[in-house]
Order: sequence, then C-alpha cells, then structure tokens
Amino acid sequence: MKQLKFLGLKFLRGCSLLIGLSILTFIMMYNSPIDPISAYIGGDVSITTEQREALEEYWGLNNPPQEQYLTWLKNFASGDMGTSKIYRRPVSNIISEKFTASFVLMGISWILSGVIGFCLGILAAVKKGKPLDKIIKCLSYIQASVPTFWLGLMLLIIFSVWLRWFPIGISVPIGVMSSEVTLWNHIHHMILPIITLSVLGIANVTLHTREKMIDVLNSEYILFAKARGERSWEIIKNHGIRNVALPAITLHFAYFGELFGGSVLAEQVFSYPGLGSTLTEAGLKSDLPLLMGIVVVSAVFVFTGNMIADILNAIINPRLKEGNSLD
Repeated sequence: MKQLKFLGLKFLRGCSLLIGLSILTFIMMYNSPIDPISAYIGGDVSITTEQREALEEYWGLNNPPQEQYLTWLKNFASGDMGTSKIYRRPVSNIISEKFTASFVLMGISWILSGVIGFCLGILAAVKKGKPLDKIIKCLSYIQASVPTFWLGLMLLIIFSVWLRWFPIGISVPIGVMSSEVTLWNHIHHMILPIITLSVLGIANVTLHTREKMIDVLNSEYILFAKARGERSWEIIKNHGIRNVALPAITLHFAYFGELFGGSVLAEQVFSYPGLGSTLTEAGLKSDLPLLMGIVVVSAVFVFTGNMIADILNAIINPRLKEGNSLD
C-alpha cells in the first residue's frame, strides 16, 4: 500500500508540475516582446492589416489569454499538441523526430559520464590522500565549474578549427544525401557533443562515489575482510562496488534535469538538430504550440528521472521505507 500511495502521490505531483509549468510558459510567451505574426512573416512588410487579422483569427491570437490557454490544454489532453508555426507540421511529429536525436545524444552521454565518474570515484577512494586522488578531485572541481557552452566552444576551436579532426557542427555531412549518410558519419559528428555533455556529469558521480567508497573502506566489515586475508581487489569487488553502485546510479538519475539543460546549450554550440536547438528556435520565433509541447515533454523526461531516483533511494534507504518520507 505504501508503494502504491508513493506512486500515486508522485503522479499527482507530476500532473500539477506539468500544469503549473505550462501556465508559466504560456504567461511568459504571451508577455514576450516578440510578436508571433512578425516572427512568422519575417521581413515581409507587404502584409496588409486584413491578412494580419486573418492570421490572428486563424491562430486564435485575438481571443483572451485564458481562453487561448484552456483551448491548448483541452487539445493537449486529447492528444493534439497543435501545429507548429515554423515547420507547419504537427508538433507531435516534430518532437518525436527531434527527441530521437536528442535522446541518442543524451543517452550515450549519460552512460559514459556515469561509468567514467564511477570508475574515477573508486580509484580516488582507493588512492585517498595520494597524488592521483588529488588530481581526480581537482579535475572534478574544475569540471563542475566549467560552463557547458564554454567547454563546447573550446572543443570546437581545438579539435575542429585547429586540428580539423572533427566537423564543426551539424549531425551529418553538408551536401550529402540522407541515403548516403553512413553510421560513421553520424558517430563522427556526435563525438564532440557527447564529450561536452559527458564531462558535465562526471564530477558529481566521481565525488559522490569517492566519499561513499571511503566510508565503505573504513567500515568494520572491511577490517574483518582484511583480517580474513582478502586481497584489496577482492574487497573492492565484493564489498565496495556492491555498496556504492546503487547510490551512484540513484544520483545519476537525478541528473536528468542538468543533462537536458546541458543538451540545449550543447546543441546550440554544435548546431545539432535535436530537441534543445528546436526549443531555442521556437522561443525566438514565438512558436507557442511547439514551445509548449517541448517544455511539457522535457518536464516529463526530467520528472521521470527524478522519480526513478526517488524510487531507488527508497529501496536502498531503510529509513525511507519505514518513515514518512515516501508520503
């Protein structure tokens, strides 16, 4: 019953979060200085007053703001996200295409940052107080403080402009037919964005794993294992990794929000055609249906990561099972 209550409350919180976020997004866009009609027609100054009024009526911009929002909410609840003003296509189709590209980028980066951070954290804990531990800690602090866009620009300057090892941006080679794009072309264009996003999440996992591993290595059952003659690697494998792996995974799932935020910046720097760059384009061109759809889908993505982290934390923390923290 406690588990069902926990999931039910999480679901209600998620729904209230989505509604509140959609209202806030709508208010910000409604009060934005960017005029939707001017952003749509671009530099065309030949539009007449009648044509402008026709566009406003077609998009419902002449209705009161509360009516506009309720109309969007009603359509969204029925599965209709609307039509993008920029692409003139259903928002759901655009999001499904862009999210696939972003999901591959974020997924690979999330896995790499977790694995690398976990290994570095264990290595730093084992070598506590030694030069290697100090180097790993120093690099972690630097990683945690470096902005994503700055790191992406530095990688572009060094590896794309100076060394010419990687392309400057885009997800595929320019001027190549889609049918002729190979898997290596996709991988080659994704390497720098993946490195940028991976570095973003390594520091937290490294420092968290290091502290947890130090606590484990200083525990009484580790002293007992040493007294029984177990070697250092056996102790780390049988006792250390097993006890610090799940907390590290839990922390990494809670990193979904930062991952998506970093993806938005990385996609802008590398001109990667994913959900983040589309979100920026929708905001600058006042494409309300597309912006609202991306914001809601992104919120669901981040909320899912946080919920998984909470569930894992409840599983590994006995105090949460017995207390009221699940409520």
